[in-house]
Amino acid sequence: MSSIRKPLDVIPEAAEILRCGGLVAFPTETVYGLGADAENPAAVARIFAAKGRPADHPLIVHIANPGQLIRWAKDVPAAAWRLARHYWPGPLTLILHRAPRVPDIVTGGQDTVGLRIPDHPLALALLEAFGGGIAAPSANRFGRLSPTTAAHVREELGDAMDLVLDGGPCRIGIESTILDLSGQQPRLLRPGEITFAEIETVLGQPVVRPENNAPRAPGMLRSHYAPRTPVCLVSTANLEAETRQRLTQRQRIAVLSMSTTPLPGVCLREGMPTHPASWARELYARLRTLDAQFFDAILIETPPIGVGWQAVRDRLERAASAHGASGEFLPMERQPY
Repeated sequence: MSSIRKPLDVIPEAAEILRCGGLVAFPTETVYGLGADAENPAAVARIFAAKGRPADHPLIVHIANPGQLIRWAKDVPAAAWRLARHYWPGPLTLILHRAPRVPDIVTGGQDTVGLRIPDHPLALALLEAFGGGIAAPSANRFGRLSPTTAAHVREELGDAMDLVLDGGPCRIGIESTILDLSGQQPRLLRPGEITFAEIETVLGQPVVRPENNAPRAPGMLRSHYAPRTPVCLVSTANLEAETRQRLTQRQRIAVLSMSTTPLPGVCLREGMPTHPASWARELYARLRTLDAQFFDAILIETPPIGVGWQAVRDRLERAASAHGASGEFLPMERQPY
């Protein structure tokens, strides 16, 4: 049976669990991860079973320092070293050509692997104590809301883990930026707190949009990051009319919005921050709370267009797509960068 543990002195125990093929949930600056020894296929298979994750959906390998890149990737380009020096530890995952030691189960059978160094003291302590790579997707059921607290992990996965390390609420609250460096040009596969514009500045070259031949990577499915309650994205201009229509249909609705436009008789309305980083930090926790209240729908006022909002808009569009209610967004590949 898993248990939630806080102190750093539990790290040796957590590392030993990983060495023995166990699962350890741990905090990062983005979301909580469900970790296993990345070189132990049987242990990694437990991650897929616990999450109900498709076998062809690759995992990210977390490492302790940039020097370990050459253990997990081959033909590492200069751009990867430059970004690692600038952003690691931090919320950036790099897709590189895999080294021979990387098991197929980690990469979904691809010749690439995702690597990052998380920026959280418990995660870094665990990686140092373990000494190897930790394969870790988000610690939730596949396609559902990512957990940003240890309590969320237990709600999602129960006793599927051997240990849960409690590091408090995640600082960022949404998943890492994923950048593919396995081709001729850097390609942004998943937006996150680190924006494409910031990456372009560091690299001194353009970052292109995803293509059909891009490697599979976490969070790229059209439907993802979703509560069980249907999510509908509504523009500020249409929010009142949409609310009236659903109330006429006797729906019990909740509304998340930044504007203060008066709305007719909503069941619940919560204000959202006006800054994208704050919005992202609260997103999953807010949706998880509303999901437990048995609303018929959650209406979310569409955030602004702009580079700073790209990650939030991406997660919302995918959450809405889970119920065929993608609202007024363009698909990610056509969203303005």
